[in-house]
Amino acid sequence: MTVTDVGQHQMWEAQYYQHERPHSLITSGGLGTMGFGLPAAIGAKMARPDQEVWAIVGDGGFQMTSMELATAVQEQVNVHIAVINNGFLGMVRQWQEFFYEERYNQTPMVNPDFCKLAEAYGIPAARVTERGEIEEAVNRNRALTAGPTLIDFVVEKEEIVFPMVPAGADLDDMIRRPTPEEFERKRRERAAAAEATEEATPEPEAPAAAATVGTRFGV
Repeated sequence: MTVTDVGQHQMWEAQYYQHERPHSLITSGGLGTMGFGLPAAIGAKMARPDQEVWAIVGDGGFQMTSMELATAVQEQVNVHIAVINNGFLGMVRQWQEFFYEERYNQTPMVNPDFCKLAEAYGIPAARVTERGEIEEAVNRNRALTAGPTLIDFVVEKEEIVFPMVPAGADLDDMIRRPTPEEFERKRRERAAAAEATEEATPEPEAPAAAATVGTRFGV
């Protein structure tokens, strides 16, 4: 059973996780209730102790209710937590990229070290930064059956959920996943823009030499 929070990870779970039974996905749907994932997963595991339960959460929503780690530890709830950590409020960042000329306002995040946060509660934790590490980390956590576990999945900041429909647009105007060639072209455009911005930024002036200040005492 998987329980999601709200954001890009919620869309990816719905798109890519192959559910084999009904009632095996718990999500707030379109209500947009950030912070829903962890406490809902704890409740799901307590209601169905025979089920393996994963909380799929983003780094933004997780921080809204991460204090419930204490509940999971105190009650020894064996819920596995997967934090999709991109350092942004990813869904909003995505809209800012597409429709607001990449003006990222109030979406970059200063995150704690999620592994240290978990370990402070005595929760086994691991960090994954490469695709090749995923299977081993997941299998290792699945084998732990006493209390909660956590994996911090560090993902690309610029990852996008496709398809998406602009506000007020018809479904046939949806934005679809670009081809690899289009991805590469956009990457080169971003690199060129960043280089141009760097070249246009004036060098800071050297500070003026400190003047000798006299006093009426002649010092």
